[in-house]
Amino acid sequence: MSISASLVVGGDGSTTKAGSSGGVSSSVDRSIFLARRREFDVLLIGGNTARAEPYAKSPIPLIVLTRSEVVSIALNPKAQIWNLSPSQAILRARAEFGPRILVEGGPGLLRELLSEKLIDDFFLTVTDVQGGENPIDWREILTHFTTVEKSEVDGTQFFHAHN
Repeated sequence: MSISASLVVGGDGSTTKAGSSGGVSSSVDRSIFLARRREFDVLLIGGNTARAEPYAKSPIPLIVLTRSEVVSIALNPKAQIWNLSPSQAILRARAEFGPRILVEGGPGLLRELLSEKLIDDFFLTVTDVQGGENPIDWREILTHFTTVEKSEVDGTQFFHAHN
């Protein structure tokens, strides 16, 4: 099983700024984030993420977990909308696309998967951005993992947590 999750937050824990995670990202984060996607078989996001972020293109298949229509996703030929629980979606995605699943959803989806112990690896980026919205306690999320490695590039902190 290889289910990974990726999240970027500002230094104050903000998960968005001006309504998008791009507002709390940095150029070095964006570069690493885009390269990481190519290592996986499928991306899994929630409906709110799909509505807020630009997923009109993706290098690999994209699964959106939602009960509502997401107009922007219709532009992505690799996207599918599933009305499933996160754990059901993981099972189906593994069967249809392969074992390497990357979750790029927001904190709600991440917390649900963590509570079910379904995340093997967690890639967290903490930038110096302040004053965004939807803050979380990213340090608490790291406590769900036995090993946490930290590095820093150009003032952006990178954490790789795993069990």
